[in-house]
Amino acid sequence: MVLYTSPFPNSFLSVLHSFSWGLIFPCYWLADRLVGSFVPTTYEKRQRADDPCYFHALCIIITTPIYLALLVASLPFALIGFLLWSPLQSARRPYIYSRLKDKNHSNGATLLTEWKAAGSGKSFCFGSANVCLLPDSLARFNNVFNTQARAKEIGRRIRNGASRPQIKIYIDSPTNTSISAASFSSLVSPQAGDNRTVNAGIKRTTSMEYKGDNCGSNNGEENREDKGGSGEPHEGEENTCIVRINGEENGHMSDTEVDNVNSQARASGPAEPPLEGDAEVSKTPNHKQKEGDSGSLDSCSASRESLVKVRVGDGTVDQSTVNNKLLYKASIMKKTSVRKKKHTDETFDHEISAFFPANLDFLCLQEVFDKRAAEKLKEQLHHYFEYIVYDVGVYSCHGCCSFKFVNSGLLFASRYPVMDAAYHCYPNGRGMDSLASKGALFLKVQVGSTPQDQRIVGYISCTHLQAIAGDTTVRCEQLDMLQDWLSEFRKSTSSSSTANPEELVAFDVLCGDLNFDNCSSEDKLEQQHSLFTHYKDPCRVGPGEDKPWAIGTLLDPEGLYDEEVCTPDNLQKVLESEEGRKGYLVYPTSKNHGSSQKGRKASLKGNGRRIDYMLYTEEGLYLEWKVEVEEFSFITQLAGLTDHLPVAMRLMVSTGEDDP
Repeated sequence: MVLYTSPFPNSFLSVLHSFSWGLIFPCYWLADRLVGSFVPTTYEKRQRADDPCYFHALCIIITTPIYLALLVASLPFALIGFLLWSPLQSARRPYIYSRLKDKNHSNGATLLTEWKAAGSGKSFCFGSANVCLLPDSLARFNNVFNTQARAKEIGRRIRNGASRPQIKIYIDSPTNTSISAASFSSLVSPQAGDNRTVNAGIKRTTSMEYKGDNCGSNNGEENREDKGGSGEPHEGEENTCIVRINGEENGHMSDTEVDNVNSQARASGPAEPPLEGDAEVSKTPNHKQKEGDSGSLDSCSASRESLVKVRVGDGTVDQSTVNNKLLYKASIMKKTSVRKKKHTDETFDHEISAFFPANLDFLCLQEVFDKRAAEKLKEQLHHYFEYIVYDVGVYSCHGCCSFKFVNSGLLFASRYPVMDAAYHCYPNGRGMDSLASKGALFLKVQVGSTPQDQRIVGYISCTHLQAIAGDTTVRCEQLDMLQDWLSEFRKSTSSSSTANPEELVAFDVLCGDLNFDNCSSEDKLEQQHSLFTHYKDPCRVGPGEDKPWAIGTLLDPEGLYDEEVCTPDNLQKVLESEEGRKGYLVYPTSKNHGSSQKGRKASLKGNGRRIDYMLYTEEGLYLEWKVEVEEFSFITQLAGLTDHLPVAMRLMVSTGEDDP
């Protein structure tokens, strides 16, 4: 299958489309600004309450007539542009495939060779997030604004979080002889062939910072650990540093020792400036750097609570081996052994993390509706992801029953090469949702090869269902269509036969914003859909019941700018407590409770509305391989930038042999 690298089949249509959109854009921009000026966010309301001179109200009175006059003047040009733009959509392709052109930062081909040499298998990390990048006037109804600046900051935070080295923690304790391995944020980044072990005692904190040596673009071979050390993790895991924690004095140390270590770390030299474009300071509160805000890893300030307190073991630290390029800060998740005491039946790690997982391989985003914002987001993500599929969907009356003003809002980013892609539009959208070409994006990626040159592939699907409450029938119909399209895509892109397999399927993952939760009484039909008999939900016990550690992913928009939750660290701390979740998450609807969320302390079902899903299946995979969930995370790194919590899942594909 040919991947479309441009929206139109020839340059003439592309130029004509650009010309028509150039006629439409002034009218679109003025209308967006005009409507947006009358839809303030809670942050703007607080600012205006402190303005004794009513300066903003005066600005609206002056600018509104100007916007109206310019809008009326631009209407004739917009009409001409629309008459050219609309018929062109019949020739438009359903997506744009972008590959990083800078070969110095490309490593997709290198990643494919990793599994050929791996013996026990390989892990893959998937992320999903609804980022609410609508036109600014529409985004304000979700209490977020400044779409263009948010898009750039969202991309910057995601690639900064994902480019951290992965840390494995091995706990040496007199009372616990088991090994607890967990994916942490960066304490230190290993050099090639240097499998360093740092003996340390760590006090319980929510985040930590350390001066590492990974600058954070596409992770090259020089950042991968040597696999030959003792107690090694699964082969194929990269950028992994081992930190050994001993059990002396319960892992604690004196404040004097802590201060000495921190002083040595800070005295080693200043951090280099961040990547180009990172130094820009936004004028919006959604991503203003505050003390202790760990959303951006190049932030050089930290609260007292966010400092890691480490004691170096025997010997001195060789400062020449530490290249202080970037100040890393990261979220510490609770010790695995502690969590498993609460949920003894759970077989994988789960956490509320202030960062996207290290070594994130695949990213699926929803609500990237604004085209200019999509371009800014793509530019930032290309610092880490080599392959991106964006501007997914159809416009005008092409391909769907009703007129579509915006695309599907889906975006996919990958570190591995994309082999095939397909998009389908849901034809049964209702209300406001019918104006967007909501649908499903299906992708096939190559993740490795066997010594016999058989391709190792994976399937990833991303979707966004009907959002209007009460449209249960519509969502169930869309889930039916989704299953049919999934089966069709697998059949149409498979080049293997049972007798002579040319490809080995390693995983099949489905993610996205499904707009229903597993606890609301109104969503019973969706909860019992047959999709969940084929795909597994790591957070779900059964229809109507989530696992105790699963939390909601829909934030209460009214509280987005509260001091308690406006930074990743703060939001993480709030969501770790039941009272905090009741104050800042939207909860499942019930006949016994009203719609008011904020401040309610009554007994509520579940831990919030979890409408963002990460599903996987074992059907249709290579029979001799086993797929298991290794980690599941609810992520707060986009605090203040969107009204959803991103989710991430790490799958371990075990071959059970020395060679696949």
